Amino acid sequence: MLPALSRRAPLSWVLAGCVAFAPAPLLAQAAFDFSIANIMRGPEHFGREPQNVAWSADGKWLYFQWAPAGAAWDAPLRPYRVQPAAGALPTEVTDAHMDSVAASLADGPLTRNRRQRAVSARGDLYLVTTATGAVRRLTETVAAEGDPRFSADEQQLLFIRDGNAFALTLATGAIRQLTDVRSGPAPRDSVPATGMRGALERQQRELFEVVRDQRRADSLRAAQRKAALERALPAVYLPTGQRLAMLSVSPSLRSAIVLTVNTPPGTPRQTIVPNYVTGSGFTEDIPSRTKVGDAMAQFRAYRLTLATGVLQPLWVINGDSSRVASQVRFLSWSDDGSAGLLAGYTPDFKWRYLSTIADSGVVRVVEALNDSAWVGGPCGGCMGWLPNGRVWYASEASGYAHLYSVNRDGSDRQTLTSGPWEVERAELLPDGATFLLHTSEESPFVRHAYRMAVTGGTRTKVTREHGGHGIVMSPDGKRFADLYSASNLPPELYVAAASGEGMTRLTTSTSEAFRSRTWLKPSIVKIPASDGVQVPARIYRPQDMGAQPNGAAVIFVHGAGYMHNVHDFWSSYGREYLFNQYLASKGYVVLDVDYRASAGYGRDWRTAIYRWMGGRDLQDQVDASRYLNAQFGIDPERVGMYGGSYGGFMTLMALFTAPKSFGAGAALRSVTDWSHYNHGYTGGILNLPQGDTLAYRRSSPIFFASGLEDPLLMAHGMVDTNVHFQDIVRLSQRLIELGKPGWELAVYPVEDHGFVRPDSWTDEYRRIYELFERTIGANGVKAKR
Repeated sequence: MLPALSRRAPLSWVLAGCVAFAPAPLLAQAAFDFSIANIMRGPEHFGREPQNVAWSADGKWLYFQWAPAGAAWDAPLRPYRVQPAAGALPTEVTDAHMDSVAASLADGPLTRNRRQRAVSARGDLYLVTTATGAVRRLTETVAAEGDPRFSADEQQLLFIRDGNAFALTLATGAIRQLTDVRSGPAPRDSVPATGMRGALERQQRELFEVVRDQRRADSLRAAQRKAALERALPAVYLPTGQRLAMLSVSPSLRSAIVLTVNTPPGTPRQTIVPNYVTGSGFTEDIPSRTKVGDAMAQFRAYRLTLATGVLQPLWVINGDSSRVASQVRFLSWSDDGSAGLLAGYTPDFKWRYLSTIADSGVVRVVEALNDSAWVGGPCGGCMGWLPNGRVWYASEASGYAHLYSVNRDGSDRQTLTSGPWEVERAELLPDGATFLLHTSEESPFVRHAYRMAVTGGTRTKVTREHGGHGIVMSPDGKRFADLYSASNLPPELYVAAASGEGMTRLTTSTSEAFRSRTWLKPSIVKIPASDGVQVPARIYRPQDMGAQPNGAAVIFVHGAGYMHNVHDFWSSYGREYLFNQYLASKGYVVLDVDYRASAGYGRDWRTAIYRWMGGRDLQDQVDASRYLNAQFGIDPERVGMYGGSYGGFMTLMALFTAPKSFGAGAALRSVTDWSHYNHGYTGGILNLPQGDTLAYRRSSPIFFASGLEDPLLMAHGMVDTNVHFQDIVRLSQRLIELGKPGWELAVYPVEDHGFVRPDSWTDEYRRIYELFERTIGANGVKAKR
């Protein structure tokens, strides 16, 4: 039976045109075909989470992208809407309807009295009255207009079109251009000829009146052009080699922030992914990413004086205008328009500078966050201005992601949240006085929403049901929409009062067959690691599935490295969640470990893999093997491992460097050599391959392939644009040259990094199951005997 979700206020299980979602009787268990082929149909059974949930401006409708229960695996997400009330039916809406309501659903800046909102929707500008939802269209052009903001006096709307700034007078609709930014270099006046050529020109002027007439006409036209330019906007030419990345005019209309980007000498080489199965019958190349450490783009920041067109370099990295940044983000202007907010990141990934830029051009660093490993963590984009002119931001300075505020000059820093938990999401509500937070305050295994004053202090818990929540407040703040899930209940859309009372379900995304079965709610256990840390893991036991243990176990390794998968809400790996239960039903004990580097446990956990992926994180898996031996008497040689992407990498490292702790492994879409992966992810963790050869060598499985002793299945999509097929080809050649037996490679000609076709998923997971059955399972033990 499914556990009650709340002792205080049970959910109202009223479905949209369906029967109530309740535990199925045992006789209905057979309705779901519990086979690998059926499990791997994935979203056809456990559904597609409603996405991009938004309230209509009048609060009468909830809009979202969705595919209804039982939709085919390749069904596209379509726009739907539903009334936020029990018994309401979600209905699909047309694209034309979405065009008509796009402005009322869009987000954008509010006037100071919170009565109007400026938005960009479908490339045009609108003014929305917040109380009624009434929409006034401001532009209707082929060109796209974006980044709308009010001027300081709120009489004009500033916006960007085709890389330049414009102002629209709200009273009249008149539009005027504010900037004329162009690619450099600036044109130069012609230089008079000298030497022999100069002498010939002088002779021509002396001899021929027609030449003298032409010269006088040229001089007159030049004078006219100069006068016209003086009446027009000053042309702003970007420095040579730099191109415009962002432009934002201050509400005072005196200055603008300009961000540029350029690629330094040594243009990075783009990798190519060949596509073999094509409509043309010819192999077609897919342009892909660069490799870590290749020539990377550089960002610079400038202040542009609108009246003169002068660009002034801004010191956004450690107060040094000569230092470039790997990234610069302009966040917003203060409510009074007197200052902007910029975040700059150093190329070595170890510093983040948060700076205010006064309208006069004065730069103040308000926070310099340094991490000896690399700056990261949850809520990295959580920052902005408070209505009182203070800056708020999230930082891991305490070891956990928390909120702070500070004056615009960097003084009077205040801690708004604290403790051994993390703020995962933070937004300033329209009232300007309250934060809406999603945190792990109650436990790292649940996610709840809270309200908190912008000054910090007591947090009011908004959500109630145990599990994971992602809420969107209604325009009037009296209700919220909630994407809620439990560990055995996929995400669905709910609505509740702002107090959390009366939570009512609005969607049913799962198939009828899926609902006919009671799915396992895996327990969370703590694995004692060799360094004394208690490492969380989900566990699937055979007895939970009514099966007898077969004396073997499997460890599933989640991907992405920095991901949270051990919790009491829906897994990021829906198919694997079902497959792990399938394995348990066949007698295997299954562990899903939140190893070191996983999200949800603070900075030290996150950075434990710095300069050594496959070090502390792999040791946690080895300790999981020891746990299985200690708790269940399972021989390490009967412990299998499988995972994709980072999980595939970890499986390779396990079999290559810790063969005595494992008996078989399936490595899917695996990184085999980190010097071939991308820059943004790898460069922070391992530094650069040309400068930290030790980090790359000890972290890359290809250097340890000689350690392979146990059966290994490798599987990879041939059009993988993330972890390239080249990775597994290079490792295969290495294994061939080493003369290693017992490994196999399954290739999937039409699959990218994330498989989409059920037949590909089925083939891959059938191979995984068969690998375990013939090696570590009961059949494998009998075969060895």
